[in-house]
Amino acid sequence: MDFNIEYSSNKNLEEALQAKINNKTKPIGALGTLEDIALQIGMIQNTDQPHLTNPTIIVFAGDHGIAKKGEVNPYPQEVTAQMVYNFLNKGAAINVFCKQHNIDLKIVDAGVNHNFNGVSGLIDAKVGFGTKNYQERSAMNVEQCNEAIKKGADIVTETYTNGCNIIGFGEMGIGNTSSASILMSFYTRTPIEDCVGSGTGLDTEAIKVKQKILSDAYSKYTPSTDIDMLMYYGGFEIAMIVGAIFRAAELKMTIIIDGFIVTAALLAAHYIYPEVLHYCVFAHTSEEQGHQKMLQFLNKKPLINLGMRLGEGTGAAVAYPIIESAVAFLNNMASFESAGVSGNE
Repeated sequence: MDFNIEYSSNKNLEEALQAKINNKTKPIGALGTLEDIALQIGMIQNTDQPHLTNPTIIVFAGDHGIAKKGEVNPYPQEVTAQMVYNFLNKGAAINVFCKQHNIDLKIVDAGVNHNFNGVSGLIDAKVGFGTKNYQERSAMNVEQCNEAIKKGADIVTETYTNGCNIIGFGEMGIGNTSSASILMSFYTRTPIEDCVGSGTGLDTEAIKVKQKILSDAYSKYTPSTDIDMLMYYGGFEIAMIVGAIFRAAELKMTIIIDGFIVTAALLAAHYIYPEVLHYCVFAHTSEEQGHQKMLQFLNKKPLINLGMRLGEGTGAAVAYPIIESAVAFLNNMASFESAGVSGNE
């Protein structure tokens, strides 16, 4: 696992971008967060005229061994495969939002416990038929973890080659909030009880059971290498998102970070390559317990808070037009000079 992820702050460009933003026909700072995004994307693309091309969201799907018992999730594991078919049939929320905002959508079988038999429209990157139950053994072995990271990176490379420079990630996997909770606890040093939420709809008593199960599982393994936590507790879809984030940052793409699961993957990526954070725009605050704490840990403010907790990349899709607006004002809004308006003093 070797990625060349760098971020060098070009102070001259930063000053030029800020001056361009300040000289638009508005009071300084009047467009708020849009100004911050415009500056960030200009710096990512190393230009004062950034552009967004072929926006894409990639949804990675995978199953988790711990979900087979049904103790940490109210829905059966079979729902993962059923939802993949729903994505392919264009019936899910992510399909609706991507179509609305002209975002390309890719669906990836990272490790669903189902044989899709080459169904049309699905990217087959299957590492295995779901991970193992980490209550009993490591979720995956080191070879599988590295394979998942590489496959996620390769899918992003292909997407980039086809002209995409802004990318978001979504996920589907019954039980993946459990993995994300454990990863969050490790990377943010937050007690596991403060990381575990309702997931796909657990009630208060079931959440307590889930907290106990995950707390016991968390004490089973001691990490010694950078990817150990992913290997012990991750899902194939989460590991692929980690690899996807690595490669997107390496290619200097703008990365739209979705909710709880994707942010957990980012925490793992950030732990290994801190520079990835420069390339990330945070879409929304999930209603899932712990997500706001993740954002606080990263010192990042998301664009929207609509009470969403669906996953699938839906927060990234809904937030994309805001990012579009940031680039649009930077490139198309008149300056005081061009408009003949008296400028900021």
